[in-house]
Amino acid sequence: MSNITIRPGHVPLADWRAIYRGATPVLDASAHPLIAESAAAVERILAKGAPVYGINTGFGKLASVRIGDADLETLQRNIVLSHAAGVGEPMPIPVARLMMALKLASLAQGVSGVRPATIALLEAMLAKGLTPVIPAQGSVGASGDLAPLSHMAAAMIGVGDIYVGDTRVDAVQALADAGLAPLTLGPKEGLALLNGTQFSCANALAGLFEAEKLFRTALITGALSTEAAKGSDTPFDPRIHQVRRHKGQMETAAALRTLMAGSAIRASHQTEDPRVQDPYCLRCQPQVMGAVLDLLRQAADTLGTEANGVSDNPLIFAEADEALSGGNFHAEPVAFAADMIAMALCEIGSISERRIAMLVDPALSGLPAFLTPKPGLNSGFMIPQVTAAALVSENKQKAYPASVDSIPTSANQEDHVSMAAHGARRLMGMADNLAGVLAIEYLAAVQGCDFHAPLTSSTSLEAARGLLRADVPHLEDDRHFHPDILAATALISDGKLSDLTQLPAVSDRA
Repeated sequence: MSNITIRPGHVPLADWRAIYRGATPVLDASAHPLIAESAAAVERILAKGAPVYGINTGFGKLASVRIGDADLETLQRNIVLSHAAGVGEPMPIPVARLMMALKLASLAQGVSGVRPATIALLEAMLAKGLTPVIPAQGSVGASGDLAPLSHMAAAMIGVGDIYVGDTRVDAVQALADAGLAPLTLGPKEGLALLNGTQFSCANALAGLFEAEKLFRTALITGALSTEAAKGSDTPFDPRIHQVRRHKGQMETAAALRTLMAGSAIRASHQTEDPRVQDPYCLRCQPQVMGAVLDLLRQAADTLGTEANGVSDNPLIFAEADEALSGGNFHAEPVAFAADMIAMALCEIGSISERRIAMLVDPALSGLPAFLTPKPGLNSGFMIPQVTAAALVSENKQKAYPASVDSIPTSANQEDHVSMAAHGARRLMGMADNLAGVLAIEYLAAVQGCDFHAPLTSSTSLEAARGLLRADVPHLEDDRHFHPDILAATALISDGKLSDLTQLPAVSDRA
């Protein structure tokens, strides 16, 4: 597992993606003086004797309750234990590690008042592969992702469980086995650990990273479907897209042209083709997928900003020894970004399913019914298309905007919330559904191209066909279909198929 040095506030999306994929974050040394000064500022603020939210007061609706100096340590421990009230299945380990890394980078910017030892423990847990077991449900996306981050903080003080690799171990035991000691929280530290948008942001980033891979995959499957149906590449002509001016549309059209360049299948019907225009699912790929690309880039810009910001409250400004209460914990930007990614995932699948439906219909594709040489005796791709339709419909239901919902919490003190947490958390399930749809299109499009032999497609698309055919043979007669879908999905999930397009990933350009 490689290390990535992160400079808090200046981490590119590609580095967050690498952490999600398994890299270990290491703090840049320049952060350490800021951390120490912020912790010292908390001590100076306490010495003034005035009430300061989250340091010597209660929390939320109880902010007016003053806490004596003798109870400040208990106050911070209590907030962690009481707020660790999540439910549901644990966060996936890669997403939980990304959340920890986001929290590390936020705290290390020197405005949260945590001590160097607290930062060091979080960094060491990431380095040693210790991931808190964090129930994934319980946050409304303001006042921060309190419940899930509390479970992270609980593991740091030796409460709850920790994944060591992928084995679940009691937190105290896991820390001890790694040569680490549970943390005793200082003033402000419990609140600093559990306040913030890192759960929502980590899930949204994970959704973005999966979406960008699936977007690039869909360009390949879409081009293969165009070849299978002997569709035209004229709709990808740059002149069409230049006059509309959308950047994503122009780049998508260029990517599709490149994928089909040099295809003998396309050359075979370049002239004297009685069809004047292809169905929208082929002809409008640049318009639909280009809009998706623009949307993903907008979401990436928002999430890149959020990942490099500080969403704690109150914030400690050491130069003036001030603690300022605000609302940076409100995850509305993340909620909007998650909703955009959800719409993008939904639409990629929607147009892909329409291409599958076209390919299995001989009236539209000119191919054998349901892509089987002996229709009737064999059903071929009849039910895989139904599966794709089911997955697309499920994603449509999941794509309803989470950001338009709100529900008051904390006795109406926290009376407007973002719902970013579940808006972001649904993205991974939607991405899994989309991967299934694209896997079915991949199988169908390659099967369709097989009927054009000995004609071949372009170099890139033949590589895509060869990748599949190495694992999945041509469907001559009906066989157990499920293993074929699993094999195609695996090629999509590991990124082998998306790597065949030259269009860069969204997070490499944001």
